[in-house]
Amino acid sequence: MSGTKLSCDVVVIGGGATGVGVLRDAAMRGLSAILVERVDLGQGTTGRYHGLLHSGGRYVVSDPESATECAEENAILTRIHPDAVEATGGLFVAVAGDDESYPDRFLAGAEATGVPTSEITVAEALRREPRLNPQIFRAFEVHDGTVDGWRMVWGAADSARQYGAQVLTYHRVTGIEVRDGAVAAVICHGDKTGEDVTIDCRAVVNAAGPWAGKIAELAGEQDVEVVPGRGIMIAMNHRLVNRVVNRCVYPADGDILVPVHTVSIIGTTDARASDPDRLAIEPAEVQQMLDAGEQLIPGFRQARALHAWAGARPLLKDRRVSADDTRHMSRNMSVITHDVRGLVTVAGGKLTTYRLMAARTMDAVCQVLGENRPCRTADEAVATGSTYKVTHRLGEVEKAKKASHGLPDPDPVICECELVTKSMITDLLAAQPTATFDDLRRQLRIGMGPCQGGFCASRTAGIAHESGCWSAAQSTELLRLFLKNRWNGIYPILSGAQAREASLDEWIYQGTYSIDALPVTDLPAGAELVSATPYPSPGPNPAASTGDTQSTDSASGTSTANSSGEGK
Repeated sequence: MSGTKLSCDVVVIGGGATGVGVLRDAAMRGLSAILVERVDLGQGTTGRYHGLLHSGGRYVVSDPESATECAEENAILTRIHPDAVEATGGLFVAVAGDDESYPDRFLAGAEATGVPTSEITVAEALRREPRLNPQIFRAFEVHDGTVDGWRMVWGAADSARQYGAQVLTYHRVTGIEVRDGAVAAVICHGDKTGEDVTIDCRAVVNAAGPWAGKIAELAGEQDVEVVPGRGIMIAMNHRLVNRVVNRCVYPADGDILVPVHTVSIIGTTDARASDPDRLAIEPAEVQQMLDAGEQLIPGFRQARALHAWAGARPLLKDRRVSADDTRHMSRNMSVITHDVRGLVTVAGGKLTTYRLMAARTMDAVCQVLGENRPCRTADEAVATGSTYKVTHRLGEVEKAKKASHGLPDPDPVICECELVTKSMITDLLAAQPTATFDDLRRQLRIGMGPCQGGFCASRTAGIAHESGCWSAAQSTELLRLFLKNRWNGIYPILSGAQAREASLDEWIYQGTYSIDALPVTDLPAGAELVSATPYPSPGPNPAASTGDTQSTDSASGTSTANSSGEGK
Protein backbone atom coordinates (compact mmCIF):
# COMPACT_ATOMS: atom_id res chain seq x y z
CA MET A 1 0.00 0.00 0.00
CA SER A 2 1.51 3.31 -1.09
CA GLY A 3 1.84 6.34 1.15
CA THR A 4 1.72 10.08 0.60
CA LYS A 5 3.50 12.83 2.53
CA LEU A 6 2.00 16.31 2.88
CA SER A 7 2.79 19.26 5.10
CA CYS A 8 1.01 22.40 6.29
CA ASP A 9 0.68 24.76 9.21
CA VAL A 10 -2.71 23.53 10.45
CA VAL A 11 -4.56 20.24 10.05
CA VAL A 12 -8.30 20.44 10.72
CA ILE A 13 -10.02 17.19 11.66
CA GLY A 14 -13.74 17.20 10.92
CA GLY A 15 -15.63 18.40 7.85
CA GLY A 16 -18.74 19.82 9.45
CA ALA A 17 -19.58 23.51 9.54
CA THR A 18 -17.14 24.28 12.35
CA GLY A 19 -14.24 22.37 10.79
CA VAL A 20 -14.75 23.93 7.38
CA GLY A 21 -15.12 27.31 9.07
CA VAL A 22 -11.76 26.81 10.77
CA LEU A 23 -10.21 25.80 7.44
CA ARG A 24 -11.48 28.96 5.74
CA ASP A 25 -10.42 31.15 8.66
CA ALA A 26 -6.91 29.66 8.72
CA ALA A 27 -6.49 30.05 4.97
CA MET A 28 -7.70 33.65 5.02
CA ARG A 29 -5.15 34.41 7.75
CA GLY A 30 -2.43 33.23 5.40
CA LEU A 31 -1.74 29.87 7.05
CA SER A 32 -1.48 26.69 5.00
CA ALA A 33 -4.23 24.30 6.04
CA ILE A 34 -5.57 20.83 5.21
CA LEU A 35 -8.92 19.45 6.32
CA VAL A 36 -9.43 15.72 6.86
CA GLU A 37 -12.94 14.22 6.94
CA ARG A 38 -13.80 10.53 7.20
CA VAL A 39 -16.77 10.77 4.79
CA ASP A 40 -18.25 13.69 2.87
CA LEU A 41 -18.37 17.31 4.01
CA GLY A 42 -21.35 18.13 6.19
CA GLN A 43 -22.34 14.52 6.66
CA GLY A 44 -22.24 14.36 10.46
CA THR A 45 -24.06 16.68 12.84
CA THR A 46 -24.14 19.50 10.28
CA GLY A 47 -26.00 17.33 7.77
CA ARG A 48 -28.56 16.06 10.27
CA TYR A 49 -29.80 19.54 10.90
CA HIS A 50 -33.10 21.31 11.58
CA GLY A 51 -32.41 24.00 9.00
CA LEU A 52 -32.80 26.86 11.47
CA LEU A 53 -30.72 30.02 11.42
CA HIS A 54 -31.31 31.14 14.99
CA SER A 55 -32.29 34.71 15.81
CA GLY A 56 -31.26 33.99 19.39
CA GLY A 57 -34.85 34.09 20.60
CA ARG A 58 -34.86 30.47 21.72
CA TYR A 59 -32.13 31.14 24.27
CA VAL A 60 -32.96 34.60 25.66
CA VAL A 61 -34.14 33.06 28.95
CA SER A 62 -32.32 29.71 29.12
CA ASP A 63 -28.88 30.68 27.75
CA PRO A 64 -28.40 34.47 27.38
CA GLU A 65 -24.79 34.24 26.14
CA SER A 66 -25.79 31.90 23.31
CA ALA A 67 -28.71 34.20 22.49
CA THR A 68 -26.43 37.19 21.98
CA GLU A 69 -23.98 35.17 19.88
CA CYS A 70 -26.79 33.84 17.67
CA ALA A 71 -28.21 37.32 17.11
CA GLU A 72 -24.85 38.71 16.03
CA GLU A 73 -23.91 35.73 13.84
CA ASN A 74 -27.36 35.60 12.23
CA ALA A 75 -26.71 38.98 10.63
CA ILE A 76 -23.19 38.01 9.54
CA LEU A 77 -24.17 34.66 7.99
CA THR A 78 -27.09 36.22 6.14
CA ARG A 79 -24.58 38.61 4.56
CA ILE A 80 -21.72 36.21 3.77
CA HIS A 81 -23.84 33.18 2.73
CA PRO A 82 -26.55 34.75 0.53
CA ASP A 83 -27.06 31.57 -1.51
CA ALA A 84 -27.49 29.34 1.56
CA VAL A 85 -29.73 31.49 3.76
CA GLU A 86 -33.40 32.27 3.29
CA ALA A 87 -34.44 35.22 5.45
CA THR A 88 -37.88 33.88 6.24
CA GLY A 89 -38.31 35.73 9.51
CA GLY A 90 -39.79 33.99 12.51
CA LEU A 91 -42.57 34.04 15.06
CA PHE A 92 -42.70 33.06 18.71
CA VAL A 93 -46.27 32.21 19.68
CA ALA A 94 -47.83 31.28 23.02
CA VAL A 95 -50.63 28.73 22.70
CA ALA A 96 -53.53 28.24 25.11
CA GLY A 97 -52.25 26.13 28.00
CA ASP A 98 -48.68 27.48 27.81
CA ASP A 99 -47.07 29.28 30.75
CA GLU A 100 -48.71 32.72 30.68
CA SER A 101 -45.76 34.34 32.48
CA TYR A 102 -43.13 33.19 29.97
CA PRO A 103 -43.87 35.71 27.17
CA ASP A 104 -43.01 38.63 29.47
CA ARG A 105 -39.78 36.88 30.53
CA PHE A 106 -39.07 36.25 26.85
CA LEU A 107 -39.51 39.91 25.96
CA ALA A 108 -37.30 41.04 28.85
CA GLY A 109 -34.65 38.48 27.93
CA ALA A 110 -34.64 39.60 24.31
CA GLU A 111 -34.04 43.19 25.35
CA ALA A 112 -31.25 42.18 27.74
CA THR A 113 -29.44 40.02 25.18
CA GLY A 114 -29.84 42.31 22.17
CA VAL A 115 -32.05 39.92 20.19
CA PRO A 116 -34.27 42.05 17.89
CA THR A 117 -37.86 41.27 18.89
CA SER A 118 -41.19 43.02 18.63
CA GLU A 119 -44.65 42.00 19.74
CA ILE A 120 -47.40 41.82 17.14
CA THR A 121 -51.11 41.24 17.56
CA VAL A 122 -52.60 37.79 17.40
CA ALA A 123 -54.64 38.93 14.40
CA GLU A 124 -51.46 40.00 12.58
CA ALA A 125 -49.76 36.68 13.37
CA LEU A 126 -52.74 34.78 11.96
CA ARG A 127 -52.77 37.00 8.89
CA ARG A 128 -49.11 36.19 8.21
CA GLU A 129 -49.48 32.48 8.94
CA PRO A 130 -53.13 31.46 8.46
CA ARG A 131 -52.52 27.84 9.49
CA LEU A 132 -51.43 28.85 13.00
CA ASN A 133 -53.46 27.66 15.95
CA PRO A 134 -56.14 30.34 16.50
CA GLN A 135 -55.81 29.67 20.24
CA ILE A 136 -52.54 31.64 20.46
CA PHE A 137 -52.65 34.53 22.93
CA ARG A 138 -49.27 36.27 22.42
CA ALA A 139 -47.05 36.60 19.34
CA PHE A 140 -43.59 38.08 18.68
CA GLU A 141 -41.61 38.49 15.47
CA VAL A 142 -37.87 37.77 15.34
CA HIS A 143 -35.12 37.51 12.72
CA ASP A 144 -35.07 33.73 12.39
CA GLY A 145 -34.16 32.30 9.01
CA THR A 146 -33.52 28.98 7.35
CA VAL A 147 -30.21 27.68 6.11
CA ASP A 148 -29.03 24.93 3.78
CA GLY A 149 -26.24 23.46 5.90
CA TRP A 150 -24.63 21.58 3.03
CA ARG A 151 -24.63 24.60 0.73
CA MET A 152 -23.11 26.66 3.54
CA VAL A 153 -20.35 24.11 4.15
CA TRP A 154 -19.52 23.64 0.46
CA GLY A 155 -19.41 27.40 -0.06
CA ALA A 156 -17.01 27.87 2.84
CA ALA A 157 -14.86 24.97 1.59
CA ASP A 158 -14.68 26.46 -1.91
CA SER A 159 -13.70 29.81 -0.41
CA ALA A 160 -10.97 28.11 1.63
CA ARG A 161 -9.63 26.39 -1.49
CA GLN A 162 -9.40 29.75 -3.23
CA TYR A 163 -7.02 30.78 -0.45
CA GLY A 164 -4.90 27.66 -0.96
CA ALA A 165 -6.44 25.22 1.53
CA GLN A 166 -6.86 21.51 0.74
CA VAL A 167 -9.77 19.19 1.57
CA LEU A 168 -9.35 15.42 1.96
CA THR A 169 -12.77 13.78 2.16
CA TYR A 170 -13.22 10.05 2.72
CA HIS A 171 -10.00 10.02 4.76
CA ARG A 172 -10.13 8.50 8.26
CA VAL A 173 -7.69 9.77 10.88
CA THR A 174 -5.83 6.79 12.30
CA GLY A 175 -3.20 8.54 14.40
CA ILE A 176 -1.70 11.79 15.66
CA GLU A 177 2.07 11.90 16.12
CA VAL A 178 3.36 13.79 19.14
CA ARG A 179 7.05 14.68 19.42
CA ASP A 180 8.64 16.52 22.34
CA GLY A 181 5.23 17.36 23.77
CA ALA A 182 3.87 18.90 20.56
CA VAL A 183 1.78 17.67 17.64
CA ALA A 184 3.96 16.78 14.68
CA ALA A 185 1.78 14.94 12.16
CA VAL A 186 -1.65 13.51 11.43
CA ILE A 187 -1.91 10.08 9.82
CA CYS A 188 -5.01 9.16 7.85
CA HIS A 189 -6.21 6.49 5.43
CA GLY A 190 -8.00 7.26 2.18
CA ASP A 191 -11.00 4.95 1.88
CA LYS A 192 -11.41 5.74 -1.82
CA THR A 193 -7.73 5.87 -2.75
CA GLY A 194 -6.47 3.08 -0.49
CA GLU A 195 -3.48 5.27 0.42
CA ASP A 196 -2.12 6.15 3.83
CA VAL A 197 -1.41 9.87 4.11
CA THR A 198 0.94 11.52 6.62
CA ILE A 199 0.53 15.27 7.08
CA ASP A 200 3.33 17.06 8.92
CA CYS A 201 1.97 20.09 10.73
CA ARG A 202 2.49 22.72 13.43
CA ALA A 203 -1.04 22.58 14.85
CA VAL A 204 -4.08 20.31 14.85
CA VAL A 205 -7.64 21.52 15.31
CA ASN A 206 -9.98 18.84 16.59
CA ALA A 207 -13.39 19.82 15.19
CA ALA A 208 -14.83 16.31 15.12
CA GLY A 209 -18.06 17.20 16.92
CA PRO A 210 -19.51 14.25 18.87
CA TRP A 211 -16.39 12.26 17.99
CA ALA A 212 -13.97 14.89 19.39
CA GLY A 213 -13.18 12.83 22.48
CA LYS A 214 -11.94 9.92 20.36
CA ILE A 215 -9.75 12.20 18.26
CA ALA A 216 -8.21 13.79 21.37
CA GLU A 217 -7.36 10.32 22.68
CA LEU A 218 -5.23 9.71 19.57
CA ALA A 219 -2.91 12.42 20.88
CA GLY A 220 -2.99 11.04 24.43
CA GLU A 221 -5.48 13.60 25.75
CA GLN A 222 -8.32 12.31 27.92
CA ASP A 223 -9.92 15.60 28.98
CA VAL A 224 -12.49 16.10 26.20
CA GLU A 225 -15.85 14.99 27.55
CA VAL A 226 -18.31 15.45 24.71
CA VAL A 227 -21.88 14.35 25.41
CA PRO A 228 -23.85 13.53 22.24
CA GLY A 229 -27.29 15.09 22.59
CA ARG A 230 -29.61 13.13 20.30
CA GLY A 231 -32.45 14.96 18.59
CA ILE A 232 -34.95 13.69 16.03
CA MET A 233 -36.66 15.67 13.27
CA ILE A 234 -39.42 14.91 10.79
CA ALA A 235 -39.86 16.46 7.34
CA MET A 236 -43.43 17.08 6.21
CA ASN A 237 -44.26 17.09 2.50
CA HIS A 238 -44.72 20.83 1.91
CA ARG A 239 -44.38 24.24 3.49
CA LEU A 240 -47.09 24.39 6.13
CA VAL A 241 -45.69 27.78 7.14
CA ASN A 242 -43.48 30.32 5.38
CA ARG A 243 -41.81 31.63 8.53
CA VAL A 244 -40.05 29.78 11.31
CA VAL A 245 -42.65 29.20 14.04
CA ASN A 246 -41.40 28.74 17.61
CA ARG A 247 -43.47 27.92 20.67
CA CYS A 248 -42.98 30.76 23.17
CA VAL A 249 -42.02 28.48 26.05
CA TYR A 250 -38.85 27.45 27.85
CA PRO A 251 -36.98 25.23 25.31
CA ALA A 252 -38.74 21.88 25.05
CA ASP A 253 -39.31 19.02 22.60
CA GLY A 254 -41.03 19.61 19.27
CA ASP A 255 -41.45 23.34 19.71
CA ILE A 256 -40.06 24.63 16.38
CA LEU A 257 -41.44 24.27 12.84
CA VAL A 258 -38.98 25.31 10.12
CA PRO A 259 -39.76 25.80 6.40
CA VAL A 260 -36.72 24.50 4.49
CA HIS A 261 -36.63 24.27 0.70
CA THR A 262 -39.90 22.55 -0.27
CA VAL A 263 -40.76 21.03 3.13
CA SER A 264 -41.44 21.86 6.78
CA ILE A 265 -39.34 20.27 9.53
CA ILE A 266 -40.70 19.71 13.03
CA GLY A 267 -38.25 19.16 15.86
CA THR A 268 -36.64 18.32 18.00
CA THR A 269 -36.05 16.03 20.97
CA ASP A 270 -33.04 16.03 23.28
CA ALA A 271 -31.66 12.94 25.00
CA ARG A 272 -28.20 11.57 25.61
CA ALA A 273 -26.95 9.14 22.96
CA SER A 274 -24.50 6.37 23.75
CA ASP A 275 -23.07 6.30 20.22
CA PRO A 276 -23.33 9.21 17.74
CA ASP A 277 -23.04 6.72 14.86
CA ARG A 278 -26.15 4.79 15.96
CA LEU A 279 -28.95 7.17 16.88
CA ALA A 280 -32.25 5.58 17.83
CA ILE A 281 -35.63 6.94 16.77
CA GLU A 282 -38.30 5.71 19.16
CA PRO A 283 -41.88 5.33 17.89
CA ALA A 284 -43.08 7.35 20.87
CA GLU A 285 -40.82 10.24 19.82
CA VAL A 286 -42.32 10.29 16.34
CA GLN A 287 -45.79 10.53 17.83
CA GLN A 288 -44.55 13.24 20.21
CA MET A 289 -43.29 15.34 17.29
CA LEU A 290 -46.54 14.92 15.37
CA ASP A 291 -48.56 15.86 18.46
CA ALA A 292 -46.38 18.93 18.99
CA GLY A 293 -46.92 19.98 15.39
CA GLU A 294 -50.66 19.61 15.84
CA GLN A 295 -50.59 22.09 18.72
CA LEU A 296 -48.91 24.70 16.52
CA ILE A 297 -50.75 23.92 13.28
CA PRO A 298 -54.18 22.26 13.64
CA GLY A 299 -54.41 19.50 11.05
CA PHE A 300 -50.65 18.95 11.12
CA ARG A 301 -51.12 15.19 11.38
CA GLN A 302 -53.09 15.19 8.13
CA ALA A 303 -49.99 16.35 6.26
CA ARG A 304 -47.68 13.69 4.88
CA ALA A 305 -44.58 12.82 6.89
CA LEU A 306 -41.75 12.11 4.43
CA HIS A 307 -38.68 11.22 6.41
CA ALA A 308 -37.30 11.13 9.95
CA TRP A 309 -33.69 11.43 11.04
CA ALA A 310 -31.60 12.01 14.13
CA GLY A 311 -28.53 14.11 14.83
CA ALA A 312 -26.11 14.34 17.74
CA ARG A 313 -25.29 17.73 19.25
CA PRO A 314 -21.65 17.88 20.44
CA LEU A 315 -22.30 19.18 23.96
CA LEU A 316 -19.48 19.52 26.46
CA LYS A 317 -20.20 17.87 29.80
CA ASP A 318 -21.95 20.38 32.05
CA ARG A 319 -21.48 19.59 35.73
CA ARG A 320 -24.37 21.88 36.71
CA VAL A 321 -26.85 19.27 35.45
CA SER A 322 -27.01 15.48 35.46
CA ALA A 323 -24.90 13.57 32.95
CA ASP A 324 -27.97 12.57 30.93
CA ASP A 325 -29.76 15.93 30.98
CA THR A 326 -28.69 17.15 27.55
CA ARG A 327 -31.75 19.40 27.25
CA HIS A 328 -30.38 21.69 29.96
CA MET A 329 -26.67 21.46 29.11
CA SER A 330 -25.26 24.76 27.88
CA ARG A 331 -25.08 25.39 24.14
CA ASN A 332 -22.04 27.60 24.68
CA MET A 333 -19.00 26.95 22.54
CA SER A 334 -15.74 25.88 24.12
CA VAL A 335 -12.19 26.09 22.78
CA ILE A 336 -9.70 23.85 24.62
CA THR A 337 -5.94 24.33 24.39
CA HIS A 338 -4.41 21.01 25.47
CA ASP A 339 -1.21 20.11 27.28
CA VAL A 340 0.00 18.62 24.01
CA ARG A 341 1.26 21.80 22.37
CA GLY A 342 -0.47 22.67 19.13
CA LEU A 343 -3.62 20.58 19.76
CA VAL A 344 -6.79 22.66 20.02
CA THR A 345 -10.30 21.22 20.39
CA VAL A 346 -13.52 23.09 19.64
CA ALA A 347 -16.94 21.79 20.72
CA GLY A 348 -20.41 22.97 21.67
CA GLY A 349 -22.03 25.89 19.90
CA LYS A 350 -24.54 25.76 17.06
CA LEU A 351 -24.62 25.85 13.27
CA THR A 352 -25.59 29.52 13.54
CA THR A 353 -22.39 30.30 15.45
CA TYR A 354 -20.02 28.19 13.35
CA ARG A 355 -18.08 31.19 12.01
CA LEU A 356 -17.58 32.65 15.49
CA MET A 357 -16.45 29.27 16.81
CA ALA A 358 -13.92 29.04 14.00
CA ALA A 359 -12.65 32.55 14.68
CA ARG A 360 -12.10 31.88 18.38
CA THR A 361 -10.45 28.56 17.59
CA MET A 362 -8.00 30.15 15.16
CA ASP A 363 -7.28 32.92 17.66
CA ALA A 364 -6.16 30.17 20.05
CA VAL A 365 -4.12 28.44 17.33
CA CYS A 366 -2.38 31.68 16.38
CA GLN A 367 -1.53 32.30 20.01
CA VAL A 368 0.01 28.82 20.28
CA LEU A 369 2.00 29.37 17.07
CA GLY A 370 3.10 32.85 18.06
CA GLU A 371 1.36 34.39 15.06
CA ASN A 372 -0.49 37.71 14.96
CA ARG A 373 -3.05 37.22 12.20
CA PRO A 374 -6.53 38.75 12.62
CA CYS A 375 -9.75 37.04 11.54
CA ARG A 376 -11.31 38.29 8.29
CA THR A 377 -14.15 35.83 7.72
CA ALA A 378 -16.92 38.29 8.59
CA ASP A 379 -15.66 40.80 6.03
CA GLU A 380 -15.83 38.76 2.82
CA ALA A 381 -18.84 36.93 1.40
CA VAL A 382 -18.44 33.22 0.77
CA ALA A 383 -20.72 33.39 -2.26
CA THR A 384 -21.50 36.32 -4.52
CA GLY A 385 -24.78 34.98 -5.87
CA SER A 386 -28.25 36.34 -5.16
CA THR A 387 -30.17 35.56 -2.00
CA TYR A 388 -31.60 32.05 -1.94
CA LYS A 389 -35.16 31.62 -3.23
CA VAL A 390 -37.17 28.44 -2.82
CA THR A 391 -38.39 28.82 -6.44
CA HIS A 392 -34.93 29.18 -8.03
CA ARG A 393 -34.98 25.83 -9.85
CA LEU A 394 -38.51 26.33 -11.15
CA GLY A 395 -37.41 29.45 -13.01
CA GLU A 396 -34.47 27.64 -14.58
CA VAL A 397 -36.62 24.71 -15.71
CA GLU A 398 -39.35 26.95 -17.13
CA LYS A 399 -36.78 29.03 -19.00
CA ALA A 400 -35.26 25.91 -20.60
CA LYS A 401 -38.70 24.57 -21.52
CA LYS A 402 -39.63 27.84 -23.21
CA ALA A 403 -36.35 27.86 -25.16
CA SER A 404 -37.04 24.37 -26.55
CA HIS A 405 -40.04 25.72 -28.53
CA GLY A 406 -42.07 22.58 -27.88
CA LEU A 407 -39.38 20.19 -29.13
CA PRO A 408 -38.29 17.22 -26.98
CA ASP A 409 -36.50 18.61 -23.96
CA PRO A 410 -32.72 18.10 -24.31
CA ASP A 411 -32.39 18.46 -20.54
CA PRO A 412 -35.34 16.59 -19.01
CA VAL A 413 -36.33 16.81 -15.37
CA ILE A 414 -35.21 13.60 -13.66
CA CYS A 415 -36.46 14.32 -10.13
CA GLU A 416 -39.83 16.06 -10.37
CA CYS A 417 -40.09 16.57 -6.60
CA GLU A 418 -36.91 18.68 -6.41
CA LEU A 419 -36.67 19.74 -10.09
CA VAL A 420 -33.32 18.08 -10.72
CA THR A 421 -32.46 17.97 -14.43
CA LYS A 422 -30.26 15.51 -16.30
CA SER A 423 -27.54 18.10 -16.87
CA MET A 424 -27.29 18.78 -13.14
CA ILE A 425 -26.49 15.10 -12.61
CA THR A 426 -24.04 14.76 -15.51
CA ASP A 427 -22.26 18.01 -14.61
CA LEU A 428 -21.78 16.87 -11.03
CA LEU A 429 -20.54 13.44 -12.08
CA ALA A 430 -18.10 15.06 -14.51
CA ALA A 431 -16.72 17.20 -11.69
CA GLN A 432 -16.77 14.35 -9.12
CA PRO A 433 -16.36 11.02 -10.96
CA THR A 434 -16.15 9.07 -7.68
CA ALA A 435 -19.37 10.55 -6.28
CA THR A 436 -21.71 8.09 -4.57
CA PHE A 437 -25.49 8.15 -4.75
CA ASP A 438 -25.70 9.89 -1.39
CA ASP A 439 -23.22 12.53 -2.60
CA LEU A 440 -25.69 13.27 -5.41
CA ARG A 441 -28.54 13.41 -2.90
CA ARG A 442 -26.80 15.91 -0.65
CA GLN A 443 -25.70 18.18 -3.46
CA LEU A 444 -28.76 17.98 -5.73
CA ARG A 445 -31.52 16.82 -3.32
CA ILE A 446 -32.30 13.75 -5.43
CA GLY A 447 -34.67 11.46 -3.56
CA MET A 448 -35.62 14.05 -0.95
CA GLY A 449 -39.17 14.69 -2.12
CA PRO A 450 -42.40 12.73 -1.57
CA CYS A 451 -41.31 9.66 -3.56
CA GLN A 452 -38.06 9.46 -1.53
CA GLY A 453 -36.23 8.19 -4.61
CA GLY A 454 -38.91 5.80 -5.77
CA PHE A 455 -39.05 7.28 -9.28
CA CYS A 456 -35.87 9.32 -9.69
CA ALA A 457 -33.33 6.90 -8.19
CA SER A 458 -33.42 4.38 -11.04
CA ARG A 459 -33.26 7.18 -13.62
CA THR A 460 -30.22 8.64 -11.87
CA ALA A 461 -28.49 5.25 -11.76
CA GLY A 462 -29.06 4.89 -15.50
CA ILE A 463 -27.62 8.33 -16.22
CA ALA A 464 -24.55 7.58 -14.09
CA HIS A 465 -24.02 4.37 -16.05
CA GLU A 466 -24.49 6.11 -19.41
CA SER A 467 -21.95 8.75 -18.41
CA GLY A 468 -19.35 6.06 -17.78
CA CYS A 469 -18.90 6.85 -14.08
CA TRP A 470 -20.49 3.64 -12.79
CA SER A 471 -20.53 0.19 -14.34
CA ALA A 472 -23.88 -1.56 -14.70
CA ALA A 473 -23.18 -3.70 -11.64
CA GLN A 474 -22.00 -0.72 -9.59
CA SER A 475 -25.09 1.24 -10.59
CA THR A 476 -27.28 -1.61 -9.36
CA GLU A 477 -25.48 -1.95 -6.04
CA LEU A 478 -25.33 1.80 -5.40
CA LEU A 479 -29.03 2.05 -6.23
CA ARG A 480 -29.83 -0.78 -3.84
CA LEU A 481 -27.76 0.85 -1.10
CA PHE A 482 -29.38 4.23 -1.69
CA LEU A 483 -32.87 2.73 -1.34
CA LYS A 484 -31.87 0.98 1.89
CA ASN A 485 -30.55 4.23 3.31
CA ARG A 486 -33.73 6.05 2.31
CA TRP A 487 -35.72 3.29 4.01
CA ASN A 488 -33.96 4.03 7.29
CA GLY A 489 -35.68 7.40 7.43
CA ILE A 490 -39.01 6.25 5.98
CA TYR A 491 -39.60 3.32 8.32
CA PRO A 492 -40.05 5.30 11.56
CA ILE A 493 -42.88 7.40 10.07
CA LEU A 494 -44.45 4.76 7.84
CA SER A 495 -48.21 5.39 7.78
CA GLY A 496 -51.00 6.60 5.54
CA ALA A 497 -49.93 8.03 2.19
CA GLN A 498 -46.25 7.39 2.81
CA ALA A 499 -46.94 3.73 3.56
CA ARG A 500 -48.77 3.44 0.24
CA GLU A 501 -45.84 5.18 -1.50
CA ALA A 502 -43.41 2.72 0.09
CA SER A 503 -45.55 -0.18 -1.08
CA LEU A 504 -45.57 1.21 -4.64
CA ASP A 505 -41.79 1.65 -4.56
CA GLU A 506 -41.44 -1.93 -3.36
CA TRP A 507 -43.43 -3.23 -6.31
CA ILE A 508 -41.40 -1.09 -8.73
CA TYR A 509 -37.99 -2.23 -7.50
CA GLN A 510 -38.81 -5.80 -6.50
CA GLY A 511 -41.75 -6.68 -8.72
CA THR A 512 -40.58 -4.95 -11.91
CA TYR A 513 -36.80 -4.59 -11.59
CA SER A 514 -36.23 -7.59 -9.29
CA ILE A 515 -33.37 -5.51 -7.94
CA ASP A 516 -32.14 -8.09 -5.43
CA ALA A 517 -31.58 -10.58 -8.26
CA LEU A 518 -29.57 -8.26 -10.51
CA PRO A 519 -25.80 -8.85 -10.79
CA VAL A 520 -23.65 -6.67 -8.58
CA THR A 521 -19.99 -6.01 -7.95
CA ASP A 522 -17.93 -4.68 -5.08
CA LEU A 523 -19.02 -1.23 -3.99
CA PRO A 524 -16.76 1.68 -4.91
CA ALA A 525 -14.54 2.62 -1.99
CA GLY A 526 -16.23 5.20 0.20
CA ALA A 527 -19.81 4.15 -0.52
CA GLU A 528 -21.91 4.71 2.56
CA LEU A 529 -22.99 1.25 3.57
CA VAL A 530 -25.32 0.58 6.47
CA SER A 531 -23.46 -1.97 8.57
CA ALA A 532 -26.66 -3.76 9.55
CA THR A 533 -30.02 -2.49 8.41
CA PRO A 534 -32.06 -2.31 11.63
CA TYR A 535 -35.46 -2.40 9.95
CA PRO A 536 -37.43 -5.08 8.18
CA SER A 537 -37.11 -4.96 4.40
CA PRO A 538 -39.74 -2.80 2.71
CA GLY A 539 -42.57 -4.78 1.22
CA PRO A 540 -46.29 -4.89 0.63
CA ASN A 541 -48.33 -5.24 3.81
CA PRO A 542 -52.01 -4.87 4.66
CA ALA A 543 -51.52 -1.69 6.66
CA ALA A 544 -49.70 0.00 3.81
CA SER A 545 -52.35 -1.06 1.33
CA THR A 546 -55.33 0.10 3.35
CA GLY A 547 -53.83 3.37 4.54
CA ASP A 548 -54.07 2.55 8.23
CA THR A 549 -52.60 5.28 10.39
CA GLN A 550 -49.61 3.15 11.42
CA SER A 551 -48.23 0.01 9.87
CA THR A 552 -47.93 -2.93 12.22
CA ASP A 553 -44.16 -3.29 11.79
CA SER A 554 -43.30 0.37 12.29
CA ALA A 555 -45.11 0.49 15.61
CA SER A 556 -43.29 -2.50 16.99
CA GLY A 557 -39.89 -1.22 17.94
CA THR A 558 -37.04 1.22 17.91
CA SER A 559 -35.64 2.63 14.69
CA THR A 560 -32.02 3.59 14.21
CA ALA A 561 -30.68 6.41 12.07
CA ASN A 562 -27.20 6.30 10.61
CA SER A 563 -24.78 8.47 8.71
CA SER A 564 -26.77 8.22 5.51
CA GLY A 565 -30.11 9.28 6.94
CA GLU A 566 -29.28 12.91 7.55
CA GLY A 567 -31.05 15.94 6.23
CA LYS A 568 -34.29 14.59 4.84
